[in-house]
Amino acid sequence: MAQKPRTVICVGDIHGYISKLSNLWLNLQSAIDPSEFSSALVIFLGDYCDRGPETRKVIDFLISLPEKHPDQTHVFLAGNHDFAFSGFLGLLPRPSDGSDLKDTWKEYEGSEEREGWYRGEGFEDMHLQGRRWAGKIKATFNSVKGMAYKGSIYDAGSTFESYGVPHGSSDLMKAVPESHKKFLTNMVWVHEEDDVCIDTEEGLKHCKLIAVHAGLEKGNNVEEQLKLLRAKDTSISKIQHLSGRKNVWDIPQELDDKHTVVVSGHHGKLHIDGMRLIIDEGGGFPDKPVAAIVLPSKKIIRDTDNLSS
Repeated sequence: MAQKPRTVICVGDIHGYISKLSNLWLNLQSAIDPSEFSSALVIFLGDYCDRGPETRKVIDFLISLPEKHPDQTHVFLAGNHDFAFSGFLGLLPRPSDGSDLKDTWKEYEGSEEREGWYRGEGFEDMHLQGRRWAGKIKATFNSVKGMAYKGSIYDAGSTFESYGVPHGSSDLMKAVPESHKKFLTNMVWVHEEDDVCIDTEEGLKHCKLIAVHAGLEKGNNVEEQLKLLRAKDTSISKIQHLSGRKNVWDIPQELDDKHTVVVSGHHGKLHIDGMRLIIDEGGGFPDKPVAAIVLPSKKIIRDTDNLSS
């Protein structure tokens, strides 16, 4: 008898909503056969922090999973928000080219005043995104999102508050527990699988899978991009694979042979197009669900589904 294909669960951006995460997890447990759930590969697509009120509890929940589900494999991708959080806490690796983290400021210094970059303790050796994350943005309303900013351009105010410190305070560096720092340090920028199964119109198909928070860039060599992501190259001011928009939306042409699934969150949309899976229905909005996709079936499960009895 052929072995059943392994269940792969990809979970979209959580953004500090612990109740959505725990409801989604219960719904996944209800929707998936217990033996398949207990041995599933679970890929979290990043953006655990900011916007929602309970970043601290979300990270506690994620850290507890390996002990609760020892036969599952858990992968935690870094989202652009988590990358910036790590940058503020001084957890990013040094740039491999020998440059300083402060060299990442130059490209965007025209935005420093408008975005109110952090200038407190430790800023001199901080990645650009850490300074933007803990900064105090001049504008109060984000017209693109249609909601008020929470402290910074990243809406990091709610993350500071979840650890009991005011937005922009260097006290956060002491308030975040070691276990959370370890979690943030160990996040990966990309995850690759050589053999996952996916249901297609032609039946069940074996293919590769690349999971990256925002996507891969069009027109650039894919292997070069993967190298940069595996190496966590922090010399880059803005890592498009974690924070790009239109430029990382599609599968790069080079992978368009229908043998590689590219799965991401980040974009504030649920978009399933052939082998390109974008799973971020919530986008950090209070009234939108957190969703996950289950492979091979491509079934979408949401925190709002009424599945757990």
